Amino acid sequence: MKIILLEELDKLGQAGAVVEAAGGYARNFLFPNGLALPATAGNMKNLEQTRAQIAKKQNRLQSEAEALAKQLGAVQLTMTARAGEEGRLHGSITSHDVAAALAAKGFEIDRRKLHLEEAIKVLGAHTVKIKLNPKVEATVTVEVVAEPEG
Repeated sequence: MKIILLEELDKLGQAGAVVEAAGGYARNFLFPNGLALPATAGNMKNLEQTRAQIAKKQNRLQSEAEALAKQLGAVQLTMTARAGEEGRLHGSITSHDVAAALAAKGFEIDRRKLHLEEAIKVLGAHTVKIKLNPKVEATVTVEVVAEPEG
């Protein structure tokens, strides 16, 4: 099924592009979430106007993401966890935990935008990448300290 992308998607292409996608994927996910339009004759006719709107929206989102990345660059998260004698955690700190800590500081970031190589399992400083936009990435430092005994 031919569709017009309204937002950039990693596996499909750039916003404003006419691409081929599976029918079920388009009908059940892309169209309801406002990520694409069917490539009908009417939509194809309005494609240039749609591309202008998409470019304007992308520029606005890009500048918002850059501002947020600047704010996030100054954020230092300190998280406590139970740890053994060698600094290994009892359990781990996941992207869900980091997203909750960011929310406590006033940053509502979707946990799926956080990129941890693997869950944090040792004490110390760790960097977490946050993909805010296809072109904007921020880095947050997470300091994991041992929970006080008692």
